Amino acid sequence: MGEKTVNLKPVARIISEYSHDYDSNLIAILQKTQDEYGYLPKSVMKEISKVTDVPLTRIFGVATFYSQFTLIPRGKHAVKICTGTACHVKGVEDVKQRVKEHLNVVEGQTTSDYQFTLETVACIGTCFLAPVMMVDDRYFGKLTTDTVTDIVKGYSN
Repeated sequence: MGEKTVNLKPVARIISEYSHDYDSNLIAILQKTQDEYGYLPKSVMKEISKVTDVPLTRIFGVATFYSQFTLIPRGKHAVKICTGTACHVKGVEDVKQRVKEHLNVVEGQTTSDYQFTLETVACIGTCFLAPVMMVDDRYFGKLTTDTVTDIVKGYSN
């Protein structure tokens, strides 16, 4: 499957925000680029390389080293389900299964309409809310298989 056509105009604007020491600012450039596109398309990384003269291998190396970067399009909303001990004991597996069925994805996948990306995380740090999940930056706790579907539906367009 090929990459869809990507508008490269924002790349020049993003790069113009930095000095000519592009290699030192590469992470910041990639962060802003990912904020613009939602991920790092191959064609955009090639354009960054062309404009900054930073080798594409270096850009690809940075983009794949840091977990904050993704080369795959992600959903508009990130659904993160905690799988820590407290959540596990309180039944997060059933909650997670219900979300997977509702979104029709497995962990790490994005829905076909690019509305949701489902992730599991080792611990969100809110054990008192177990079982817990986050949608974007908002926490939802004491989840049940009945409530979790309504929460996700609330984020649907």
